[in-house]
Amino acid sequence: MTIYPAVDIKGGRCVRLSQGRADRETVYTADPAEAAAEFQAAGAAWVHVVDLDGAFSGEPQNMAAVSAIVALGMRVQLGGGLRTRASVERALGLGVARVVVGTRAAESEAFVSELVQAFGDRLAVGIDAKDGRVAVKGWVDAGGPDAVAFAGRMDALGVRTLICTDIATDGMLGGPNFASLEAMLDAASCGVIASGGVGCRDDVLRLAEMKKRRPNLDGVIVGKALYERRVDLKDLLLVGRTPV
Repeated sequence: MTIYPAVDIKGGRCVRLSQGRADRETVYTADPAEAAAEFQAAGAAWVHVVDLDGAFSGEPQNMAAVSAIVALGMRVQLGGGLRTRASVERALGLGVARVVVGTRAAESEAFVSELVQAFGDRLAVGIDAKDGRVAVKGWVDAGGPDAVAFAGRMDALGVRTLICTDIATDGMLGGPNFASLEAMLDAASCGVIASGGVGCRDDVLRLAEMKKRRPNLDGVIVGKALYERRVDLKDLLLVGRTPV
């Protein structure tokens, strides 16, 4: 199970939001690449990067910071504001390993199909759920389709990776929404990455146990718990590699 440490970028700085709210922001460092380098030093091969300004505005805003992270040599999974093929191609051209499309995917399955055909496993679809519905446009609009049904449709289109975030738990450190995750894993046969709520080592252990029953659970994104020193990345990477 892959552990994806997270770097969220807003105004060029590394921040974390609680439940995706821009007014509940904590700044951790002025240099996102510095945070990523610490994760790399701990042994992480992947880093999950979100351009929060891009998510809110609809167009990537922090590509210089993303480029600096790519230059470290890590595999970068990038989301936030990637709503056109041109923006996706630009990100991949910078060396991003996998792009995450969310809002545009909820709006147009034809767009998803086009990207699947063009980019294969370099594409992931982000499903950010609030009260069972897909939330879009930086999580401001929660009037999207049913999240579980949407996961099934994305799987049918050939999407190789889904990133499933429960907004209510995101940044709250109270544990993932395991029931929602189970439903997503039932709905799709492709790889699923869990996101939102990890607050302690036991949460990751429970996910590792779940993977034994649900082999399509690809991994988990961990953010605030790392920055708040509630978990140790080296230890989590070991948990991810070791059968429970």
